[in-house]
Amino acid sequence: MKKPAALAVLDFANIPAGVAAVDAILKRAPIAFMRAGTVTRGRYLVVFGGSTAATSESLNAALVLSESAVIDRTFLPDVHPAIFESLSGTRRKSEGSLLIVETDTAASIVRAMEAALKGTPVELMELRLSDYGLAGKGIALLAGSLHDIEAAASFAAAGAGVDAPPPSGFSFRIIAAPHQVVERDIAAATRFDHAPMLEFDGEWG
Repeated sequence: MKKPAALAVLDFANIPAGVAAVDAILKRAPIAFMRAGTVTRGRYLVVFGGSTAATSESLNAALVLSESAVIDRTFLPDVHPAIFESLSGTRRKSEGSLLIVETDTAASIVRAMEAALKGTPVELMELRLSDYGLAGKGIALLAGSLHDIEAAASFAAAGAGVDAPPPSGFSFRIIAAPHQVVERDIAAATRFDHAPMLEFDGEWG
């Protein structure tokens, strides 16, 4: 899929408002792509994009109709390519220090990652938006040199509040020298139902 110029993310507190907003978005301007549906905690998540003008117009139409039901929102007029690739399902394995970031909304994790990626030469390994097991939260994993990862954490913290302060919560941890199993297997599949059973040399009984 071709990368859009702009990206918008809307976290809705209820499903009817989210579906109505989708209708308004589609009727307002010729956007290039959309992904929308229910997520954990009974929220409705909408991600869409296209040209900067069309994305902005459609976002404004959605906000006029349903802003009272919006928990958080993000608009990126020049989205980093890695953000869109991760939202499309791309996961990367990378070496170096590891940064794990968690935010309370999907919109704020996207803002955080945009700031981190544009501010530092780090690699986005995984980006998850309010999917199974996250209770509406967003998480991301970044890899790179320890110096760059430390800088990325600061950029991410600042970026999470670009449009508005995160509703509550921004947390992160840095692992300077990850164990090879964490780097190779744990970080590669953060969902428990996708994680392999790993056997080690420890005692069984």
